[in-house]
Amino acid sequence: MAARRQKILVLGGTTEARRLAEALAKAPGIDAVLSYAGRTENPIAVPVPWRVGGFGGVPGLIDYLRAETIDRVVDATHPFAAQMSGNAVAACAATKTPLVALERAPWRPEKGDHWIEVDTLEDAVAAVGEAPRRVFLGIGRLHLDAFVQKPQHHYLIRLVDAPRENLPLPNVAVVVARGPFDVDGDRALMQQHGSELVVSKNAGGTAAVAKLLAARDLGLPVVMVRRPKIPQRPTVETVAAVLAWLAGGGVHDAASAGAERGV
Repeated sequence: MAARRQKILVLGGTTEARRLAEALAKAPGIDAVLSYAGRTENPIAVPVPWRVGGFGGVPGLIDYLRAETIDRVVDATHPFAAQMSGNAVAACAATKTPLVALERAPWRPEKGDHWIEVDTLEDAVAAVGEAPRRVFLGIGRLHLDAFVQKPQHHYLIRLVDAPRENLPLPNVAVVVARGPFDVDGDRALMQQHGSELVVSKNAGGTAAVAKLLAARDLGLPVVMVRRPKIPQRPTVETVAAVLAWLAGGGVHDAASAGAERGV
């Protein structure tokens, strides 16, 4: 009798999740499904079955894991998707489903950077200051409301999808584009709009790092929001490490395998 195939749930929405889905589609003995959070209207197609939308909190995710007989879960959500990651920890603990997080390393300031690191978006709003400035607001559309209290600034927003309704900020320019972005393009964008300050969440990775490199080149300060605290769970940084974990290795063994393979 043939061995039962592993059923893997990937909680996604990141570049890493898409790359993992592509790898799992070729992996023997694995059936994977990728779950998008539903925040992007036109997600990039992947070669595995996928779904869009939430599960209904921890109880809904528990029901899904049991109904679909999921063997393992990979949390490859955005580093700021704290609620979904917390739900995954709780649901996997309740169902005794093995869980690993595929999480990109955070960005670190380097020589020439002028970062103002803060813990919350509210702190970022305060750090922008009172005097009118031209601000490149690189935080996505879900958190724009936090800056409503500072309408005196001119905001530059870059979104994956064109907004279907008016944004809450009265003085805003919108650029619709999907990453990865390059330094030359982001530098030119900031110069075109006269940006004086960049606000960013510390997402890590390569897809959106160009804005930080462009800010360094232009000598612009960056208000950087630190990552939220998430319940402790096993974490690796590479697709290869996830594949090693799925093949039966422990997380530490999987992380070492990923490093040795240079991915």
